[in-house]
Amino acid sequence: QVQLVESGGGLVQTGGSLRLSCTASGRTFSSYAMGWFRQAPGKEREFVAAISRSAGNIYVVDSVKGRFTISRDNAKSTAFLQMNSLKPEDTAVYYCAAAPIGVVPTNPNDYYYWGQGTQVTVSS
Repeated sequence: QVQLVESGGGLVQTGGSLRLSCTASGRTFSSYAMGWFRQAPGKEREFVAAISRSAGNIYVVDSVKGRFTISRDNAKSTAFLQMNSLKPEDTAVYYCAAAPIGVVPTNPNDYYYWGQGTQVTVSS
């Protein structure tokens, strides 16, 4: 069992930055690929970024490429999502998730564990 807790969300103006953190407890953090997803009101949950167990592979969706960076610190059992140049369309609840596989999955069905989510609101 892995417990995930997100933090770092909040209200920011267009062009601002936020850094989300996802801290894990339970089983060995380095055994899991980590992903970030988001869900805006009235929309389906969408993939944002994923990072492999050792951070050797990273995948970021095109809509945030160049603005968002995913990283992890296995010693601290924490994954991060640095979000720069935020836009109103980035407003959503952001979730981190853990997948017990060696690649960087984009399908939410590949993720076994999920955090409770953190709200990000970007004002125009």
